[in-house]
This record gives sequence, structure tokens and C-alpha cells, in this order.
Amino acid sequence: MDNTYHTPVMLAECIEGLEIKPNGTYVDVTFGGGGHSREIMKHLGEKGTLVAFDQDADAQQNMIADDRFIFVDQNFRYLKNFARLHGVIPVDGILADLGVSSYQFDQADRGFSIRFDAELDMRMNQSGDLTAKQVVNTYAEADLHRIFGIYGEIQNAKSLARTVVTARLNGSIDTIADLKNAIAGLIPRGKENKYLAQVFQALRIEVNQELEALKEFLFQAAEILKPGGRLVVMSYHSLEDRLVKNFIAKGKFSGELEKDIYGNDDRPLVAVSRGAITATEDEIKQNNRARSAKLRIAVKK
Repeated sequence: MDNTYHTPVMLAECIEGLEIKPNGTYVDVTFGGGGHSREIMKHLGEKGTLVAFDQDADAQQNMIADDRFIFVDQNFRYLKNFARLHGVIPVDGILADLGVSSYQFDQADRGFSIRFDAELDMRMNQSGDLTAKQVVNTYAEADLHRIFGIYGEIQNAKSLARTVVTARLNGSIDTIADLKNAIAGLIPRGKENKYLAQVFQALRIEVNQELEALKEFLFQAAEILKPGGRLVVMSYHSLEDRLVKNFIAKGKFSGELEKDIYGNDDRPLVAVSRGAITATEDEIKQNNRARSAKLRIAVKK
């Protein structure tokens, strides 16, 4: 594996969190550059199995040639179906490293990064139908307002949506440069990169249905884990982390923790660590992406 593809964040903490059994069955639902998967494989014995998911065709160039390794070219929202297809239910541990890989950010033509000019794409699965260009050019103002406000947590989301809708009357907003030019008047001076990153995050989440996929994944992960099995999830922004935190704490994404008829907590998972685990200062110096990472570990009851 070429580390330029993606340097795994908190690799040791993730592996430790999984508590790998040599003959166990594990799932890495965000294979990417294969960094986490390769480390898991080192801890597996002859009868161990690792199933890896990735919807990005580029990730397939990092496949592991090993009889104990199964690759699934799908979004992790289909975890249970494909785990069943490959006969691996129940599993001993599941790892998810959410978000966009360094490699995807660095591929200019994918349209993920504010550093390059390219078509507004942002699809993690390049055979997907919806692109950022379509969102920007066809969504109603109210929908853009919602996306920018909720997914981007942008304070002037309403003005931003109106500005985009007005700008596209003069011609299609096709590229990153087109979008930057269209919204230039709204970007706070001195905070250009942060603001644009929030706009891009909002569009990317919408294009890839990231939060819906995460919710589906978490429900399915809890279903297919063995009792005592481990769920290890790393997220990079508060929207994802909030969903993971709430699901571990309550078995759902909003509302209060429910009790069963005997008064016991009605949730499938229990947090292993109190609060989120974060990267060391040393790791952040080596890999800036680790700065925003939050790692949560839970065990199936």
C-alpha cells in the first residue's frame, strides 16, 4: 500500500479497540488504502476472516491477496446483506473510518477539494447518479438552505442558498471555480478556507447520503455483532460523531434512552471508553487529518 493513498488515523487505538481474536471474523467497512485492514490481518490466525467494504472503485487497487480476505465493492449501508451473502454473520468486530480519504481529496478531478478547479462531482461511488453539480444547479432554494444549514452548519445558509439560485440564472455552475465565484461576496474575510470547507462538506454529505448511510450502518452493525463483539467508529465532524455517540448511548439517534419491561436499558451496545478518544499531539503533527478525529468504541451486550 502506498501511504500517499491514505495514512490511517489512530491505527493502534483502532486495533486495540477491536480486541482481535485470531480466529475471529472482522469487517472493515471503509477499506480505502487498506491501512486498517492490513493491520487487522496481522492479528488474524489461519481461520480468521476479514471482510472489507468500499464503494470507490479506486480502492480496489489496494486489495489484499490473501485467502482470509473478502472484498465487497459496496457502500457500507448494505453491510448486513453482503455479510449474509458471504456467510459471515455473526461477526466479532466492525471498524468504520468515516469521511473522505486523503487520496480522494488529492484527486483533483473528483471535486472534493477546494484546492483545485474541477467539475463539481463529489461522488464517492463514481457510478452514482447524483453529483454536486446537479445539487447546485437543480435543487430548490429551500432544499439548498436546509443542506447548507444542517450539513454544513453555515450561519448564513439562507443567503447562501439564495445567492446560488440567483447566480445559476446567468448560467450553469459547473466547476469549483464557478461556485467560488458565485458565492465570493458571502465568504467571511480571513475565514475563506473554513467557509468553503463547510460548503463542500454540505454538498458532499448530500451527494453521498452520508448521514442516512451511517444510520443504516449503525443499526445493522449492532444486529450482526456477536455478544461481546466490538464496534469501532472514527468520525471527523460533529454531525457524524453525534449520530455515533447517540446510537451507542441510546440505540437510536434522538430522544431518551428507553427501558424494557424489566426496567433494563433497551440498547444493543455499551460504550467501552468514556467519551471519544482523540489523537495524540505527536500524531496530529505527523498527520493533520487526525486533528478532528473522534474515535468511539462499543461492545455488543
